[in-house]
Amino acid sequence: MYLSDLKPAAGSKKAPTRKGRGIGSGLGKTAGKGHKGQKARSGGGVRPGFEGGQMPLQRRLPKRGFTNINKKVIVEVALQDLNLFDADTVITPETLWEAGFIKGSCDGVKVLANGEIEKPVTLRYISCSKAAAEKIEAAGGKVEVM
Repeated sequence: MYLSDLKPAAGSKKAPTRKGRGIGSGLGKTAGKGHKGQKARSGGGVRPGFEGGQMPLQRRLPKRGFTNINKKVIVEVALQDLNLFDADTVITPETLWEAGFIKGSCDGVKVLANGEIEKPVTLRYISCSKAAAEKIEAAGGKVEVM
């Protein structure tokens, strides 16, 4: 097989439609735009959502609530998920991100007391609930919130 033998799949290549190239082409004269009107003009057409001067749907519908731009995004991690790590591991937000618990950006991580933990681990720079902290310390681990 040579590079010169390669051909595209049958039917995958199609010549572009050339509009306005004479009446014999089937798309001559008005080039498929019809006669006159806003959409027939050069640069014509309306913006998305324009309804011909009628009050647009986006403005007719009621608006409620707001988006708080100062909202803090806290990722919650279940206590039982920490069993994935080896014993005596220092768990930081970076290690949780590498393990796939954190996706995208966030403002903090909090460990909740869902499930049990069998291994002693050290939490660093991670907040956790009181019940989760008690379970971690009962398993021989430490919680260092800085």
